[in-house]
Amino acid sequence: PGFRGVHLQALLGFGLLIAFLGRYGPGSVAISILIVTFAIQWAILIQGFLYFFLNGKIYMGAQSMVSANFCTAAVLISTGAVLGRVNPAQMLLLTLLGVTLFTLNEYILLSLMGVNDSGGSLTVHTFGAYFGLMVSRILHQPHMDTRKEQEDTGHQPDVFAAVGTIYLWIFWPSFTSATTVHDNAEPWAMLNTYFSLAASTLATFVLLPVLYKESNLRMVQIQDATLAGAAMIGMAGEMLVTPFGALIAGFLAGLIPPLGFSFLTPILRSRLKMQDTCGVHNVHGLPGMLGTLLGTLLTALATADTYGGRLELLFPLVAQGSRTATDQALYQLCALPITLLLATLGGCLTGAILKTKGLKSPPDTRNLENTVLWEV
Repeated sequence: PGFRGVHLQALLGFGLLIAFLGRYGPGSVAISILIVTFAIQWAILIQGFLYFFLNGKIYMGAQSMVSANFCTAAVLISTGAVLGRVNPAQMLLLTLLGVTLFTLNEYILLSLMGVNDSGGSLTVHTFGAYFGLMVSRILHQPHMDTRKEQEDTGHQPDVFAAVGTIYLWIFWPSFTSATTVHDNAEPWAMLNTYFSLAASTLATFVLLPVLYKESNLRMVQIQDATLAGAAMIGMAGEMLVTPFGALIAGFLAGLIPPLGFSFLTPILRSRLKMQDTCGVHNVHGLPGMLGTLLGTLLTALATADTYGGRLELLFPLVAQGSRTATDQALYQLCALPITLLLATLGGCLTGAILKTKGLKSPPDTRNLENTVLWEV
């Protein structure tokens, strides 16, 4: 069941969330399927050498498939930043390098440093967002239109976005709890994620009429709120957030995408020349970093009295006495700059490779057309 929830989330949730671009909707769904099918195979190999390698063989099971799907989710987030500006060959190369760097970052954080990030605030959302943004910066095309001009208010893209949002809602609690502690009756990650999703969506309904004159809500805006709430609670999901804390965190996360698109995105576009097609910086990057800070704070407050038997499962080094809760919190915090460094350097390298003459980029058209996608 854990694998099923994660896989459906990667394929349908993430796959349909990039379909809001009206002229590019069907093409973006198709290319997400292409990425998923390639990334899972490559991730199983790369992760297999690090985690599941024994006596010269890679041992596969449900857990390796779940890990591969987490990796695929990070790559799908990255592709949201460059959607419509790379062809399928470039997208596959981005996936090849993105999976490798994601696995390296995850191995450093989870295995070598002992960081707890079960829901992927840091490893999935933050890494995926900033890796994609750096690739987007290197592939900057001066004449590309803004996100708002690329959008089409037609019926078909909103249907895609609506279905994707519903899948996110249904399967995200399963996604964040897939790698968490299973031998305890209370699924904290599932409960905290649901409360966070509810509060972030509500925050969007509250804030959008204040920021925008138009009265009708776009489905993509509700989708952004859902993603931000999940990114925020990823690391802290199985910690003692409490329902009230999860609601507060989710509400704050729901404020980030509308405010970011109104005030921060124009600055990034004009000053830093970042063309962020799907707005992954506001939806995944910033909420992921705030979620890391929330997880760090909760780690510092973790005690055996409040966590009981869970402490050994969540923070084994703290329970054994080899680290204090403060030490563990410092490790959680240090994981953030390490992830940002790997994502930015890896994104610059990947972008430089994708710009080589042998890999033909799609032409600079005024609109994101499906015909551009299939020039292989």
